[in-house]
Amino acid sequence: MSKHFAIAGLCAVACILGAGSAFWLLRQRETLPDPPAVVEKVREVARLETVELTLYKKISFEPEPAEAASFWGDVANWVRFTVRKPQGKAIVFAQVELGLDLQRLDASRLRLHGTRAEVMLPPIEAQVRLLPAETEIIGSNLDSAETAQLFERAREAFEREVMADPRLRDKAREASERAIRALLITLGYREVDFVQQPLRAEQT
Repeated sequence: MSKHFAIAGLCAVACILGAGSAFWLLRQRETLPDPPAVVEKVREVARLETVELTLYKKISFEPEPAEAASFWGDVANWVRFTVRKPQGKAIVFAQVELGLDLQRLDASRLRLHGTRAEVMLPPIEAQVRLLPAETEIIGSNLDSAETAQLFERAREAFEREVMADPRLRDKAREASERAIRALLITLGYREVDFVQQPLRAEQT
């Protein structure tokens, strides 16, 4: 008789545990946000998680032709061949932010299945803002229009230089991954993977 009671007790415990697990899974599924809501939260986190740099560059308005084999050689030679007998130099400062291209971050880059999330991050981009207050122009004979063009070319050179540095791109991507993983875990996703290949249609 005691043996029958023991078996019955084990069955009851198993049923309770099974029902509890099913209830927990259903409740967990109900409380997980849908893909569009997750994308908005990921965007908010990624927007805050950027790598910031302050850079400067000295530009001579009387460059040698050999300098053309670089980003900044292009800028210097633009002055050399645009302005007649250019004179002077500039020390240009810029604020650079490296982060995800949020315009390309949408639900097609996110796949959710239960408590597992797969994310294909968009590429890293650089946002460059020149700092006129810190920039110095010394002995320049460029007019205002030519100076404005020089600054725009300098901004483009800063952007190309930063994007050509794999260490900076990796640093920005790793920072974004850490922040997004922490966010998704707080939302209830226990497994978060960052993938390189295009995702299949998302699942919920």
